[in-house]
Amino acid sequence: MKQRKNWNHKIIVSLLLTTSYLLLANVSDAQTDSERIAELQKQIEALEKEADLYRGNIASEQAKAKSLQGEISILNNQISKIQAQINITSKNIDKTRIEILGLDSEIVDTQKRIEYKKDTIGRLLSEVYRQDNENLLLVLLKNLNISNFFIKTQALASVNTSLLGLIDELRGEKDILETQKSGSEVKKQELEDFNYKQKLQNNSLTQTKTGKNQLLTQTKGQEAQYQAMLAEVERRKSLFFTELKEIETKVIQGGLYLLHVKAENIPPKKTKLFQWPEDDYRITQGYGCTAYARCNRSRGPYGGAPHNGLDMASGYASPIKSIGDGEIIANGKNDGWGNWVAIKHPPYNLVSLYGHMSAFEFLQVGTQVRAGQIIGYEGATGNATGSHVHLSLYKEFFTYVKEKNGQLYFNYFDGSINPLDYL
Repeated sequence: MKQRKNWNHKIIVSLLLTTSYLLLANVSDAQTDSERIAELQKQIEALEKEADLYRGNIASEQAKAKSLQGEISILNNQISKIQAQINITSKNIDKTRIEILGLDSEIVDTQKRIEYKKDTIGRLLSEVYRQDNENLLLVLLKNLNISNFFIKTQALASVNTSLLGLIDELRGEKDILETQKSGSEVKKQELEDFNYKQKLQNNSLTQTKTGKNQLLTQTKGQEAQYQAMLAEVERRKSLFFTELKEIETKVIQGGLYLLHVKAENIPPKKTKLFQWPEDDYRITQGYGCTAYARCNRSRGPYGGAPHNGLDMASGYASPIKSIGDGEIIANGKNDGWGNWVAIKHPPYNLVSLYGHMSAFEFLQVGTQVRAGQIIGYEGATGNATGSHVHLSLYKEFFTYVKEKNGQLYFNYFDGSINPLDYL
């Protein structure tokens, strides 16, 4: 009897010691990790303030008249901003790795506790099974008196109680383990996202530096050369849109659409249907007859037509996101809009279009996208003076092929509406 009591006592003591050791180890590691994470968080906050400063500088320079020095200043601030963002992402990667290590350590410790309790439960079950299978007469004969028999019966009840308690604890430990594993998977996905983001940021930095060097090479650092370059882009734009208007008229008259989407029951203006496609953006041109568009002048940049959307800038290779849930219905690359993507949004079937992108995600026509999902990156492809994204919104949208170059185009102003009415 004493041996059995001692055996039960050893199990309990061993369990308590092991659990205490594991908990103390976790507390020690957590404190160390917590301090490191707190320090990284401070560094991230400092870097974010630095990035905000560069964003402000970019917005300030963009508000000024176009000049070579102003454009170089914008590019320099964009380079500094991207470098700050890369540093922020690096710190977030370090922070997430520490959090993953902490979670993985907790998972290992929890698995050890589970295995320990499984072993203890196994031994308790063996004892219960052994006692349950003893012949009652044999048990009575083995005991010197009835009191010893009842003491052993009470000990068996105690073993059963301990067993039930350990089983409940095991269930709790398993729930904790599942939560820890789920948290670790989330953190690992975050790490993959940060690594992907850093790759994009490094690419953005390289391309922005290349753009700056190309600009300096093209203009030879001279303001007159820069202004001549802008004038040439505007001249090409004017010719492009004049020709486009003629082609669109023929397409409409002949019904030569490749794709034709018409929205119905459009909600009232100022209905907040959509979100902005960029973070930290600045609107560089509005919708309609803007000062730049010079409507009804054949030599205007859009051939006398109004501007059919919003232009906004956040910085070269900044992520461009879908303004709402929808389906990609067309995408391509042409001389006017560079890389572009069109998305149809239920339930009204309005179509959003994004142009001048440096690149777009590999999203095929028919792909379903979510609001806020990255669909491309800001650039200056096509007829563009400086990095920006062009956002159009259509109540009637169609595509056609331009016979001269075989490129896919879409209708310009007719059918468009002001995106600001629904953002």
